[in-house]
Amino acid sequence: MKLGVLFSGGKDSTFACWKAMQQEEVACLITVTSRNPESYMFHTPNVHLAALQAEAAGLPLVEAETAGEKEEELLDLKRALLRARDEFGIEGVVTGAVLSVYQAARVQRVCRELGLWSFNPLWLVDQDAYMEDLIDAGFKVVIVGVFSCPFDESWLGREIDRRTLDELRAIARKYQTTLTGEGGEFETFVVDAPFFSRRIAFEEVSRVYRNYNGVLRVERAGLVAR
Repeated sequence: MKLGVLFSGGKDSTFACWKAMQQEEVACLITVTSRNPESYMFHTPNVHLAALQAEAAGLPLVEAETAGEKEEELLDLKRALLRARDEFGIEGVVTGAVLSVYQAARVQRVCRELGLWSFNPLWLVDQDAYMEDLIDAGFKVVIVGVFSCPFDESWLGREIDRRTLDELRAIARKYQTTLTGEGGEFETFVVDAPFFSRRIAFEEVSRVYRNYNGVLRVERAGLVAR
């Protein structure tokens, strides 16, 4: 089956893509860029670098824009999926949804309307096991957004390795946050994955941070040999 992957560049969509590759043919990545940073449906930090990740993965990228207005953004999603279906013959759509019923239900509805299968390999996954698998498989994941106490500015740009994962576990226990950031506590960007031919190097970044809310903006990046 040919699949298109709803792709943001974060850990969940990238890991879901890798899982899908082990079972079916991934024909393309599909990225919807929201002009609203508070989009209900779409990840926004550094999504402009999805094209670089697609190049590293050797996959074509279908790109679309949305104003990010609640519910209206689903029309833009539908148009993007139609393009992927017409250009690459996709029969199904992969998402990286872990806990968000809001997102998963709406993607499934759009897929039904278009006659596409919806595949959610991370849905309700054990979060601790998932984070361990992510590291074991060789994913290099960087935290590029923080939106909750106790994440201070020092978290921006940190790689999720075993030491960081231990700290995230302690924070989850103390503050009742989600280990994966699925509650909106943090956002990520994947700089390397098992199916990338090269890794992504940040060449110029800036930080915007205030009161446990901040983003690492990657102004310039490139592909380099491992």
